[in-house]
Amino acid sequence: METIKLKTTIKCDGCIAKATPFLDDAVGKGNWNVEITNPSKILTVEGAADESKVIEAVQRAGFKAEKAV
Repeated sequence: METIKLKTTIKCDGCIAKATPFLDDAVGKGNWNVEITNPSKILTVEGAADESKVIEAVQRAGFKAEKAV
């Protein structure tokens, strides 16, 4: 199982609520999580998701995402 980790601008529960429909549609409900307590706001996606599709979903929700170092 592949894991994708992205640094995002999703920073609070309200942001997560806004991004949820986009990420659920892109990678499936329950397959992603954002660590809002982490200073880098890391989005972790489990499964065989396409990284570019995940980044696009985050952008459609109004946030930024880039590969975590």
